[in-house]
Amino acid sequence: MFQKRKVLKLKQKFFQQNGVILRQQLSTEEDSSQTTTIFSAEQLKKATNNFDESLVIGKGGYGTVFKGVLSNNKVVAIKKSKIVDKSQVEQFINEVIILSQINHRNVVKLFGCCLETEVPLLVYEFVNNGTLFDYLHKKGQGVNVSWKTRLRMATEAAAALSYLHSAASIPIIHRDVKTANILLDDTYTAKVSDFGASRLVPLDQTEIATIVQGTFGYLDPEYMQSSQLTEKSDVYSFGVVLVELLTGEKPFSFDRAEGKRSLTVHFLCSLKEDRVFDVIQVGLLDEENQQEIMQVAILAARCLRLIGEERPSMKEVTMELEGLKLVKKHPWINRQKF
Repeated sequence: MFQKRKVLKLKQKFFQQNGVILRQQLSTEEDSSQTTTIFSAEQLKKATNNFDESLVIGKGGYGTVFKGVLSNNKVVAIKKSKIVDKSQVEQFINEVIILSQINHRNVVKLFGCCLETEVPLLVYEFVNNGTLFDYLHKKGQGVNVSWKTRLRMATEAAAALSYLHSAASIPIIHRDVKTANILLDDTYTAKVSDFGASRLVPLDQTEIATIVQGTFGYLDPEYMQSSQLTEKSDVYSFGVVLVELLTGEKPFSFDRAEGKRSLTVHFLCSLKEDRVFDVIQVGLLDEENQQEIMQVAILAARCLRLIGEERPSMKEVTMELEGLKLVKKHPWINRQKF
């Protein structure tokens, strides 16, 4: 017990020291408009009623998310991270500094953090309308088959990833892009969330060797084989998200016939055999949107290419999605080789 208490005190001292370091680094940032609050453990304990289980709004591989109400009545999402290894704290601080500088309407905003506790706590804006996964797959929500809304959500999520890859001060690879990590607000605006697995990429590097992390069904096969993480790994995962939006199906399911269990394999086969409209979710397709749906299907296939270098960048994906509204002016479908 004495040893455990001693280790606990050391951990707390370490996190408090890093809290001071973080505060100092944030105060030296030139852009004073980007303010990140350093919360005390007591503040966040009070906001979550001592981390009451009834306030849990999400659980994942990297932590638990609680709904909290701050003293100024602001509703927030408080993430209790699973990082406890001292060697990871410095990187955690770097990520907090980078994420605190991100200001994009389609990325969940980081308000601040707390490093006084045994595990780091992150405070994010609260996004109240569930996830894109829920929107697509929860029973009773089968009426959500508006192609216009889905195309807008896809464009918003793509814009967020493009920003992380190319517009942030240091490129950020999300590393766990999936519909469960795309939140929806009360106007169904998409916001990319959960940066627990994210990696910052030094400006002079295009790839970094890491332990393979991600979610089955969304993982880039090239990354799985080589352990070389690149921005194109996010592009592959986003390709799976596009296929989900088109089909309304989960990326992998044992409930489907053997040849259809992997959604991407089934989708790509259908596209090659020129019967992709057979796998589009019922109610999504009509005479007006056939052209757009085909374009997005071809774009998804390009994102899902096995060789990363052959995939488009997220910037190109975003431009293509945003440009789809112009396609109606042209009577042809660009059936380029995929």
